[in-house]
Parts: sequence; C-alpha cells; structure tokens
Amino acid sequence: MDTEKQFAFTRPGYVGQAHLVVKDLGQVSRFYQDIIGLSVIDKSASGEVLGVNGLPLLTLTTSSGAEKAPATAAGLFHTAFLLPSRNALADWLAHVAHNNIRLEGASDHLVSEAIYLSDPEGNGIEVYRDRQPDEWNYQPDGTVEMATKRLDLQALYESAGKTPFRQAAEGTAIGHIHLQVGALPQADAFYQDVLGLKIMARYPGASFFGYGAYHHHVAANIWNSRGSETRKENMTGLSSYSLKFNEKETLDTALAALDRLEIPTERQSDGIAVKDPWGIGLKLSA
Repeated sequence: MDTEKQFAFTRPGYVGQAHLVVKDLGQVSRFYQDIIGLSVIDKSASGEVLGVNGLPLLTLTTSSGAEKAPATAAGLFHTAFLLPSRNALADWLAHVAHNNIRLEGASDHLVSEAIYLSDPEGNGIEVYRDRQPDEWNYQPDGTVEMATKRLDLQALYESAGKTPFRQAAEGTAIGHIHLQVGALPQADAFYQDVLGLKIMARYPGASFFGYGAYHHHVAANIWNSRGSETRKENMTGLSSYSLKFNEKETLDTALAALDRLEIPTERQSDGIAVKDPWGIGLKLSA
C-alpha cells in the first residue's frame, strides 16, 4: 500500500485504525467525509467504517446509551492523520479555509508541520505532514528534537494547488494517536516497557513514544486528565485503536510482556485485544 512509502509505516510497528463512539453518527461521519476527506467503506445500523482508497482508518459507532465523556476523562487528545506531502497539506488547508472551518492551532514541530481542529463532538484531530527523517535532529540517546513553533499558515495556504479538494490524498493514514491519561509513569511503563515503544521525546506533562526511531506513533499527556480513572464502557470518544506490526519479533515481545505481567488479553480473529491502564482498547496484529 502507498502508506508503506512513508517512514511512519515502515517501522517495526505503527498505528492502523481508530474507533470512536459518538452520539450523532450522521453528523460526525459527514464531517470526516466532507472536511477530512475520508470515504465510507462499510456501513451498518450502528456504525460506519471510513477510510482512504479502501484502506479502513476510522470506525464510528453509536448507541442509545452513549454517555458524553467529560473533558477531563482519559481517552483521546487527537487522532492524527498523516498526509503524504506538504502539497497535500496545503491543498487540505485551502479546503478547510474555503469551508470556514475553525482551526484550533498550527505548529511547526521540527519533525512535522501540523494543523489542529476538532470534530462536531469535540474529538481532537491533527492533520500533518512529516519532514524527511534525514531532516530530523536525533540526540545521542536516540531521542528526537521536537518543538512547538509557529506555522506560517498564510504561506502554506498560498502554496496550494488550483484543483479543488475532493478527497484525502492517496497515502493518507493515521500517523499517530495522542491520548489523555491519568499519570505519565503508568503510561511510560505500559507503552515503553510492555508494548516496546521507545520514548522519543518529552514535553512537560507528556511523553511521545515511537517504534523504529519514528518521532511518535503514540503520545500521552496529563494536561487535562491528571488523575483520571478507568474509562466507563459507554463513554463517547476513543473506544480503541490498533497497532500493526511489520516485525513479528516486536509483536511477540509485546505479547510475552503482557503474559508475564498477567495483563488480560483476548485473542480475536483479527488480532489480540488488550486495554491500557485507563481502559482504552488496543488491537495488536501482524
């Protein structure tokens, strides 16, 4: 698939899909189609699967018992859609500008350029493009230099092509998932020591974890959620996401750690299901 051409998806592990529970399925689905540029791949009475060129990326489900998650709950900070090029990011920016979509931020992180917004139910979204890894500055310990600098949106907008945006660019996928968690030590222990991601960077109140020297496939922060408990089963927001593994050894090492620490898992037809310390679901698969 085209996503394999991007550094993020050639690593030993990477993010596959995300699953959000929503209250208004139609409204949220329409937003991801019209604004992010995803297409409906599958549909049922209670949910839809959206993606790009047949690649599933986002599952949306709803139920009558769905309860709005408080802003301080553990769960999603943002789903980050990685675009294949700076041109694709510029074209997308022009699209949202022409549709009067309110942006919540725009940053140059040195390794990437990112734009932030939220869906109609407040689920955070990042849309970004990566610089080439040979442009990143790695420290002697293997971590990568990241920062939050102003992104010149006007210059990016002016570089957009003239062809109207119709759908997400081919190769678009979920580059990373950024979580809200209750405490960083537990997040570090689970994502680094159990699942085998390396801490690639730290900000005050946040850790960034990556496989194979990627700047981050998963991030966790306590900015809004310090001390949060396990999520309720019927909360809106992030129900689960998937990690896919290009290297079976990395997956086997994670499964061995889960077994050794007696963390409950469930073998399913499409992978191994587990929950992080805050009840956020993960599906691990080769």
